[in-house]
Amino acid sequence: MSGGLGTLALLAFVACLGFGTETISFPKVAALLAQGPFAEGTMQNAPHYIILWQVRVPRVLLAFMVGGSLAAVGASLQALLRNPLADPYVIGISSGAALGAAVAILFGVGLSVFGLSVLPFCAFLGALVSLFIVYRIAVSYRSFSMHTLLLGGVVLNAIFSALILFLTSLADPYKASGMYAWLMGSLTGPDFQTVLVLAVYLIFGVCVLVSQARSLNLLTLGEEAARSLGVEVERVKRVIFAASALLTGSVVAFSGLIGFVGLIVPHAVRLAFGADHRLLLIASGIVGGTFLMVADTLARTLLSPTEIPVGVVTALVGGPIFLYLLVQQRKRIVS
Repeated sequence: MSGGLGTLALLAFVACLGFGTETISFPKVAALLAQGPFAEGTMQNAPHYIILWQVRVPRVLLAFMVGGSLAAVGASLQALLRNPLADPYVIGISSGAALGAAVAILFGVGLSVFGLSVLPFCAFLGALVSLFIVYRIAVSYRSFSMHTLLLGGVVLNAIFSALILFLTSLADPYKASGMYAWLMGSLTGPDFQTVLVLAVYLIFGVCVLVSQARSLNLLTLGEEAARSLGVEVERVKRVIFAASALLTGSVVAFSGLIGFVGLIVPHAVRLAFGADHRLLLIASGIVGGTFLMVADTLARTLLSPTEIPVGVVTALVGGPIFLYLLVQQRKRIVS
């Protein structure tokens, strides 16, 4: 099953490379990909080769990595919190990460240590603080409340967004315009170095989440049932929260705020393939990456040469689905 999804993702990857201001046919894309990124002679100066390898391949790879990471985080949080409405964007982790990254950017924190960007680490700290605050709000009434968690996430989103806008207003106009575009979600202009740096953080975070798949399966039965089956619930919570903060922070640092991927993709994959997290996490990652590749392709082609922020596209798709899930959950509680 994962092989079939992987094949679909690969086909979508090649197809997305062909669309943009300059359309490249599918056979031409395949031929250029076969040349590799280090072609010699006249090929390396060919316009389509430059467009493909220097512009589109890094961007489409970044979209897949961002979408896959957000979907894996969403699937993990939904299992841990036992609610399909959990999502790093909805519960405020993304806005906390954005605040951490904004502080680092606007106050000139060093860009790299040992060749790795520290921007994801700053965003990780912001995400971790946000997650800690909203979780403490949710458990403040003796027992965990998902509705309190969602409300806390909405409040934190509002507060952190206001702080980000305040910091942005202090920046010079050139930097501020870039910040506004980043806050709406943007995959513009990555290079292979950016993709490789982000991959270091994401591979580690995703591996941590996948290693907790069995515990997540048991936690869906409830915390007491999971404890009776040998799960160290508090340790698993800490591991999942830390990995989720790392992944969300890393993604936000490079792509800005892209919402609802972690909400709609795990929900759809769970309906299609079941709730076994040994499959669900991997399948959600592949489908989430494919979804964001397609969404970003639509964002840069629908009004070409004008580009729509990809966060706008995902919000237009995910917002109505979130409202539907919220109403359905409310009906189940009332009944």
